[in-house]
Amino acid sequence: MSNLFRPRNEEQISRLIAGNPLAWVVSPATGEASPLPLLAETGATGRVVRLLGHLARTNPLAAAMERDGRVLVLFQGPQAYISPHHAGDRQWGPTWNYAVLRINGQARLRPDLNDEALQRLVAAMERGRENPWHPAEMGPRYATLAQHIVAFEVAVIHLDARFKLGQDERPAVFAHILKTLDDGPLASLMRENHPGAES
Repeated sequence: MSNLFRPRNEEQISRLIAGNPLAWVVSPATGEASPLPLLAETGATGRVVRLLGHLARTNPLAAAMERDGRVLVLFQGPQAYISPHHAGDRQWGPTWNYAVLRINGQARLRPDLNDEALQRLVAAMERGRENPWHPAEMGPRYATLAQHIVAFEVAVIHLDARFKLGQDERPAVFAHILKTLDDGPLASLMRENHPGAES
């Protein structure tokens, strides 16, 4: 893959996961797959080294992880179809801009982390709300429901990030795309990753 489509730094990768925590977790050994919310843990350099999540004990993926912990984890960040209308040139070919992560890792079921996995996920999802919800508000029902899930962690073996965000477009075309694109997460990431942007 061209270096042009790589993220500019490790922080962009952890930010993509934090902003888009629902990932497909796939067992290559069995083909079992589930969309699951995950949290990223980073090492001293800011690189994502581990993912933390949970799933239902009855989910076939839990049994697959126990037999063979190899997993493929797929995150999708902001994405959109980019029309010739966005480029301001009817002869320009349409494309798709996106930011995605592909992680190969080794999963391990961690029932000892059940409470931590749930508490951390809720805290991350409730962050910024005026009156954040806490699992303790469920009362005794929390303990009953928690028995039906199991936490897991994924040690990251290989991470491949592809941020295809118009870095190869001519400056005038890139500017026109940004002008006509909704000003949301994709446009923000495009600005941040344009070759002319400051590192």
